[in-house]
Amino acid sequence: MKGIVFTEFLDMVEQNFGYEMVDTLLNESELPSGGIYTSIGTYNHQEMVNLLVTLNMRTKTPISQLLRTFGRYLFQRFTKIYSHLIDEAPDAFSFLGSIHNYIHVEVRKLYPDAELPHFDIEQPNANTLVMHYSSVRSMGDLAYGLIEGAMKHYGETATITQELLQEDGSQIKFVIEK
Repeated sequence: MKGIVFTEFLDMVEQNFGYEMVDTLLNESELPSGGIYTSIGTYNHQEMVNLLVTLNMRTKTPISQLLRTFGRYLFQRFTKIYSHLIDEAPDAFSFLGSIHNYIHVEVRKLYPDAELPHFDIEQPNANTLVMHYSSVRSMGDLAYGLIEGAMKHYGETATITQELLQEDGSQIKFVIEK
């Protein structure tokens, strides 16, 4: 998992829970890296899981909720860091539909070793987008939050439903209806 995800996660934790919580997470979580992250580094995704579990234990906030909150936060950050990619899309469906074949291609140019989730997209009608998420990391709730962040960024509202296609969360179908 790319370091930018870790650095942004810790920034979100600091913003929402304070620096003391960041310090607690880094000291109490099992982190082979020692919790020293750079945005361009690559780290085992299990470290993110460990950070989430510790944050869950400390705050009693469900991990799914923490991931969705982080997804919304991360999308907002991406609008600043990667504005040149996001600003090209006129609306949320156009942006979300371009994730795998455009956005991830551009991300790989910056981070060639990035292991990104895969998205298959269907748009059965103008008001419905279906996203099939696939990732060995099983962080669909993060993807859900990113979708929510995209909808908010483009000033659009939608109902988002998710259907677990694999019990381990490695495959999820999101249906976004305006």
